[in-house]
Amino acid sequence: MRCSNKILAFIQLGRLHFLIGGIVLHFLGVVIALYTGASLDVPSVLWGQIAFTTTQLMTHYANDYFDLNADRKNLTPTRWSGGSRVLVEGKLPEQAALLSALILGGIAFTAAVILSLFIRAGIMTFVLLLLAQGLAWFYSAPPVRLHSRGLGEVTTVIVVTFLTPLLGYYLQAGTVTWLPVLAVVPLCCFQFAMLLSIEFPDAEGDRQANKNTLVVRLGAKRAAHHYIILILLAYIALPLLVYMGLPVLAAASTGFLFPLAGWQVWRVWRGDWKNPVEWNTLAFYTIVLLMGSALAELMAFILLLGL
Repeated sequence: MRCSNKILAFIQLGRLHFLIGGIVLHFLGVVIALYTGASLDVPSVLWGQIAFTTTQLMTHYANDYFDLNADRKNLTPTRWSGGSRVLVEGKLPEQAALLSALILGGIAFTAAVILSLFIRAGIMTFVLLLLAQGLAWFYSAPPVRLHSRGLGEVTTVIVVTFLTPLLGYYLQAGTVTWLPVLAVVPLCCFQFAMLLSIEFPDAEGDRQANKNTLVVRLGAKRAAHHYIILILLAYIALPLLVYMGLPVLAAASTGFLFPLAGWQVWRVWRGDWKNPVEWNTLAFYTIVLLMGSALAELMAFILLLGL
């Protein structure tokens, strides 16, 4: 394989398009901190983003390496599931993914040390960052392999939609309050639903490889019911979140994509989860629901900050 093709395969292995979510969620935490009165700390933003992005990339490369057996058995991959297919198709050696994951993990750990010693000094900074990195690594890495113990979905929600904005807030404010927690509750529901939508196409290959995701454990039909409940719960919770202190504008912004959410719920209710033709768009529009809602909340807090 030519060098240029290897470089393109290496980039494909990293699934860079998924990095946008980590950036948006980090800045959501930063802007919420500024809204509550914190002063902008640029080094915290920069080093925090380095820590988050390298952790996310580490996970992508590690997942392709540790999940290679399941990906090989997966005969129905989509653009959003089944891994990058780089290792499955033999475009790069398996060890390239593992080595890349280890290097990226080292960079993420270094960023955590710098943040906890020199920028937002304190043991809490290090503990929170190390928790996120540890959960991300053991999502697929043995001997823990959280995704095969029915904990992969919860782990991903904790790392991506909970800890990322919470750490973005903490690195600016130096403390943790309820506001960033309230803000991410709907996003956590959407993230969980998104993970289920991505797992539908992978279920058979995962089952053969003993990768016991929730869709494998529950069965696709029950997982589809959970998908509907999670989407509805995100909106049902909004009045309570406002009562507990979430600004009305932030809550209203989350409802901006309610028509899309309703359409997705209807699609799952009619059985699109079992139709291979629908798998790609089902996952895609659930990703749009998550990212669109996160961006809407970010814009709402920017507006509130301006006001």
